[in-house]
Amino acid sequence: MTKELLKQVRVIDPFQKTDIVADVLIIDGYIQDVAPQITNFTTDTSVRDCRGLVIGPGLVDLYSHSGEPGFEERETLSSLLQAATAGGFTRICVLPDTLPVIDQPALVTQLQQHRNRQKVSPSLHIWGAITLDLAGKQLTEVADLTAAGIVGFTDGKPWENLGIVRRILEYLQPFGKPVAFWPCDRHLAANGMIREGAEALRLGLPPMPTSAETTAIAALLELVADIGTPVHIMRVSTARSVELIAEAKSRGVPITASTTWMHVLLDTKSMKSYHTSLHLDPPLGNYQDMLCLREGLRRGIIDAIAIDHAAYTYEEKVQAFTESPPGAIGLELALPLLWQNLVATGEFTPLELWRVLSHQPATFLQQEVKAIQPGEKAELTLFDPQQIWKVNQANLQTLSFNTPWFGEEIIGRVVQVFSENLF
Repeated sequence: MTKELLKQVRVIDPFQKTDIVADVLIIDGYIQDVAPQITNFTTDTSVRDCRGLVIGPGLVDLYSHSGEPGFEERETLSSLLQAATAGGFTRICVLPDTLPVIDQPALVTQLQQHRNRQKVSPSLHIWGAITLDLAGKQLTEVADLTAAGIVGFTDGKPWENLGIVRRILEYLQPFGKPVAFWPCDRHLAANGMIREGAEALRLGLPPMPTSAETTAIAALLELVADIGTPVHIMRVSTARSVELIAEAKSRGVPITASTTWMHVLLDTKSMKSYHTSLHLDPPLGNYQDMLCLREGLRRGIIDAIAIDHAAYTYEEKVQAFTESPPGAIGLELALPLLWQNLVATGEFTPLELWRVLSHQPATFLQQEVKAIQPGEKAELTLFDPQQIWKVNQANLQTLSFNTPWFGEEIIGRVVQVFSENLF
């Protein structure tokens, strides 16, 4: 029997909408008691002074990329899960863009069995591909993938044929699984790598118009309103997109939306370093885009922050900016950097940040995040917002280091994750 008493920890509970300082007693993976002072405990209880520390529900990542199978030199499933644990995530969802693509039930089973052999805590949830080989022409065996236990359906890439999108929405509706789309018009986007505007001109990088995202979102919203299949909109990155989503939600269109952590933190001014880890797809927005994304999160227009962790090797990223593949790691960095830049500055409350990293993502995935109260399983993240550490190879669990913060000191680090293999 394991017994842990966390003394005077700051308890953030989005489920109950409470932010209090209390003692928390955990016995054999269950919350035994939460009280202002707990004095009734046995001598074999491990007692930790948690003054200054924060505890909340385990974080939930809606979508990230696994290098395995096919790109193990970038990231293995084991290193991905270890990075998730180090970053405070107790549930992680991987996109189907592996090699081979996750479009067969056997591969879903294989990955889940592989995960069950790992001695790390996050539960693994797998997105099933909508189309075979992500080609966008032939649908996968949706019923078989559903039976195999996929978390939902997405190809994780832009669509060009709206007729096929309509048929997909009609076909997937009876299965009741989450469906996610990344709206982007590739013809308008062309080879754009920076959001159009003054910074694009100043830096001399190929611009991407806002309309590449907004026209695709507008078309998708019309289809969802017409057909009624609930849809999640991935990778929202512009102010106008937030407006379109807000208007659709006000009409009762069944949608949810997410942005990524780096789009919430940074804007095009950050790209003056030409650091290839700032080459993202969609690209970072302008300053107003970033502010609107933050406001959209606070107001519930944007429901969640996803990490979209994308590991690449050193060789892949050490190229000219325009030649490098888009993406950056983030599982171990997101919570500390979001806390310091949003919560410590007073722009977000701790409850607002934790809600969009835990409760809201789980709700979209048709899962529960339970209240931090006696009798519930201890699926929790203990975080020290004042711990200083350096982002280097020795301190990261991920195999890759494609982040603009590599080599820098940051403030805030996950101390411990309490979690069982819940799913």
